[in-house]
Amino acid sequence: MKYVLLSMLLLPGSLAFAQSKPPALVDLANPLQGTDSTGGFSHGNTFPAIALPFPMNVWAPYTQPAKDRFYYQYRQNKIRGIRQTHQPSPWIGDYANFSLMPVFGKLAVNEEDRASDFRHETEIATPAYYSVHLDTPKATAEVTPTVRAASFRFTFEQSGEGYIVVDPFDGGPEIKISPDQRTVTGICRNNHGGVPDNFANHFVIVFDQPFTAYGTWDDFSTKAGETEISGGHCGGYLKFDVKAGEPITCKVASSFISLDQAKLNLKREIGDADFDTVKQKADATWNETFAKIKVEGGTEEEQRTFYSAFYRSVIFPHRFYELDSDETTIYQSPFDGKLHKGYLYTDTGLWDTFRASHPLYNLLFPEISTEIMQSMVAVYDQSGWLPAWSSPGHRDCMIGNHSFSLFADAWVKGIRTFDVKTAMDAMVHDANTQSPENNKSLGRDGAAFYQKSGYVPYPEYREATAKTLEFAYDDFCAAVLAKGLGRTDDMNEFAKDALNYKNVFDPEVGFVRGRKSDGTWRENFDPTEWGGPFTEGNPWQWTWSVFHDIPGLIDLLGGKDAFTKKLDGVFYTPPDVNVGTYGGMIHEMTEMVAANMGQYAHGNQPVQHMIYLYDYAGQPWKAQARAREIMTRLYQSTPDGFCGDEDTGQMSAWFVFNAMGFYPMCPGTTQYMIGSPLFDRITLSLPGDKKFVIDAKANGPQRPYIGSATLNGGSFNRTFLDHSEITKGGNVTFEMTSAPNYKWGTAEDSRPGSALEDLKK
Repeated sequence: MKYVLLSMLLLPGSLAFAQSKPPALVDLANPLQGTDSTGGFSHGNTFPAIALPFPMNVWAPYTQPAKDRFYYQYRQNKIRGIRQTHQPSPWIGDYANFSLMPVFGKLAVNEEDRASDFRHETEIATPAYYSVHLDTPKATAEVTPTVRAASFRFTFEQSGEGYIVVDPFDGGPEIKISPDQRTVTGICRNNHGGVPDNFANHFVIVFDQPFTAYGTWDDFSTKAGETEISGGHCGGYLKFDVKAGEPITCKVASSFISLDQAKLNLKREIGDADFDTVKQKADATWNETFAKIKVEGGTEEEQRTFYSAFYRSVIFPHRFYELDSDETTIYQSPFDGKLHKGYLYTDTGLWDTFRASHPLYNLLFPEISTEIMQSMVAVYDQSGWLPAWSSPGHRDCMIGNHSFSLFADAWVKGIRTFDVKTAMDAMVHDANTQSPENNKSLGRDGAAFYQKSGYVPYPEYREATAKTLEFAYDDFCAAVLAKGLGRTDDMNEFAKDALNYKNVFDPEVGFVRGRKSDGTWRENFDPTEWGGPFTEGNPWQWTWSVFHDIPGLIDLLGGKDAFTKKLDGVFYTPPDVNVGTYGGMIHEMTEMVAANMGQYAHGNQPVQHMIYLYDYAGQPWKAQARAREIMTRLYQSTPDGFCGDEDTGQMSAWFVFNAMGFYPMCPGTTQYMIGSPLFDRITLSLPGDKKFVIDAKANGPQRPYIGSATLNGGSFNRTFLDHSEITKGGNVTFEMTSAPNYKWGTAEDSRPGSALEDLKK
């Protein structure tokens, strides 16, 4: 009910929006979306990320203690500083942080003492700019970003003694103040793992005016006049004789390589530019990015939700590379601690993002995907494993080998400028190698048993049935790349293993199920039981986790009628929860219950493709209705605007695709399943100056169904579009209706087939 009420409350503003000049695209995106979250209930688990697309560094205010992973919580009323952040998720944690905070009158360095009251009414947040009035020092703090640097502006309302406190947090930082150069330099080393022993983030801060005093501090005292301090938790402060209304500005940059590189990053990305110039460039970058998808029609709130989702889709993964004085890309590897040439991207969970985020990059930003593919090969070269969850190095989180999916999806969509042979060798290695004890996300947990028996047994291995399903899909992706390289033996072996999903399906209960090493099924089956052989879900959600062989899954479930009845059952079964091995309600369970869509748990990833299975079974009108329902009920641009963890862009990318009216249900293929476009017209500006237009005629809130369609003027009766049909440019037109058309897209030749069987041809 909450989501419906929010839409109704926003409607008057939507009408005004239609009658006045629309704002710039950058001003439609709301970085505060999803920030009203806690560990017990996620409305996104986001923070207001002020950054450019695919940044190295991000900037954000923080309202909680520095060590709190939910460091910006919308309901709090104090700000402790504006920090450089790289956190991909509160469940992973942050690293390489330092912050700046203005103080007035009496010096206060401890984050509790320096914290200022603030009100959201005086807070402005866009992707390119953040401003907040700090009520305690009576000052306004502003920040605007570049990829590796940022410009700050602090304006006090009173004349007197003003301070800027620099806090590099704990972990053994270093600070050096150079008064004659109006500069502070330092190193922060804080992290939550995934870094080598020599990890360091070097930063430089250059002010526009001299300090009248300065000093250092630690947790026990301040040291006036001292210029250097290191170890434990320490920092520095700068004093200014401020005049009311006259700003103090500073330029900030950092480097994971060296202080000299940080200075080079600052010179290259900001140089002599003032605050307003940096902001104008940041605005222009975001407007250019958002212009890749122009939406027309809908309400103001729907457009704000769309561009908020688009923004969230492209602030991960983070660049980890820098440019040296010769413009060569270099990086300090978090995997072997050495300096390398080339590209590296970090801070992304592939278990989440293989589904929609990376297909979105392949469609709109193939140049970024090219760098990401090269990055993954480099990770294998430096660590011996393909990445699964990097932040910035390997983290032990989630399951599957979804780098396989990224390689396959890039390959079939024409992105091939990476070392494909090494990528294939890496897949063979990871698919046949047991995970190390300290990181079960690498390789395959249960690899030997999986290769011998075709499934991962439970309880010998945690989350074994979910792993079996994900490995089977990843094997399909490996087969795709093997076929492209002409490695027939590898293709045949991986294609055979791609059928292993069948080995954990029990026809007697009609669900996937935990299976023991002796071949028998785990006892006391309950389809509402979470955990055990499953990852953050239950059989109602995981049974559909077959992307590459839907006709095979339809057969397992007894044919199209039984299959669609089972799909319907996901929504009509009460959202009851058996907490299983979790021992209590976890936030994903609570969010499923709150969404009140039966056992459909959109707040987590395993089920997010499920509605498009209706397209395979001859009932596409159900996919259309459900897509529209999920978009309008479970997404808003507000602080409570998500129905679960946003997870490094995946939940947002799901919305972006669905709002356009199609979705990459099986990455590693060139097909996009058709749903229900949210807007009247969507124009994609694609590489090569191509444009693809989606027209939804007679569209509206009560008209989610496709009555008929044309593609480039000709009759179109398929429930899928091909990647090439989009990228070469053209127009698809849907005539939208308020009642289902039971004939459109229902014929056998209108449906997609088995991607696995197509691969074998």
